[in-house]
Amino acid sequence: MAALQVEMVDTTVVSPADRFPLFVELAGRASAPVALTSDHADDFRGRARTVALGAVALTRFRYQSLVGRRTPRLIRQADPEVFQVALTVSGRSSISANRRGAAIPVGDFTLIDWGRPHTLEHAGAAGGPDPAGAVTAVVPRTLLPLDPDRVAHLSAARMSGSDGPGLLLARHLHHVTGHPEQFRPADAPYLAEVTVSLISALLARHLDVEDRLPVDVRQRALLSQVRDFIERHLDDPALSPQLVADAHHVSLRTLHRLFQAEDETVAGLIRTRRLHRCRRELADPLLRQQPVHLIARRWGFTDKAHFSRTFRAEYGLSPRAYRESRRGGSPPPD
Repeated sequence: MAALQVEMVDTTVVSPADRFPLFVELAGRASAPVALTSDHADDFRGRARTVALGAVALTRFRYQSLVGRRTPRLIRQADPEVFQVALTVSGRSSISANRRGAAIPVGDFTLIDWGRPHTLEHAGAAGGPDPAGAVTAVVPRTLLPLDPDRVAHLSAARMSGSDGPGLLLARHLHHVTGHPEQFRPADAPYLAEVTVSLISALLARHLDVEDRLPVDVRQRALLSQVRDFIERHLDDPALSPQLVADAHHVSLRTLHRLFQAEDETVAGLIRTRRLHRCRRELADPLLRQQPVHLIARRWGFTDKAHFSRTFRAEYGLSPRAYRESRRGGSPPPD
């Protein structure tokens, strides 16, 4: 199966003298030209994985400590008219812009406006040798359904990645950049729409204008929230469309309409994701001694006969036969 377009860059594949220039060139292509300095410039270790989603680009970075300055001169030379949302995943990050400075701890976001001057600093944890890390999304300003001047006021602001739309966006960025092989090129437009919707929801919350987002953006954000809720409650035998609707304060009819637009059903998604979890564990050699019915029960199937029929209908084999067919193999991707 063809996968999403991915670009991998690892500075260690070139000579030490060429490593930092390579990373500087990569950083400029990922967002905009930036003046970078580093105490490790003589032998810079950094790598990046960029997933292209049309006009939207997601990148997972790992690199040694550095400082980046987006100066007025660089802005005059080239303004790509993009915003970048950056999630700190390791080390220490800080940003100063708009006469504001903020430390961005692991698990939180900040907004970078590449059309305005700013300074970024990244270092390993406690200044140690471990690299810093971030996951970012670069989005053209015109794709966000928000006033760009108002959005720019959030530059260098700290935004939570552990609750609300920030949590959903963090999980989305980690999933797509961590497992791009799970998606096809045809998925790129949809993934871009989800990314823009989640970023819009995050920014709108901090601007207190959530009610002004377009209906389709709010619906995509709600759909992502619902999918995340289902994924986290697959082990609950009581999980049902009504429970999902109640948890999100919408009617069952509204929930069904939301999924009809995606050409699927709530019950179908719950069943498919439960079966997928069971299939993974049945293929896991570390769980070979665990009875099939316990695996099924762990993921919400309380009736052994119903589970066996449902599994066979989905995968063409009984759970036991599937387990035997995977002997010596590795679990399928999540």
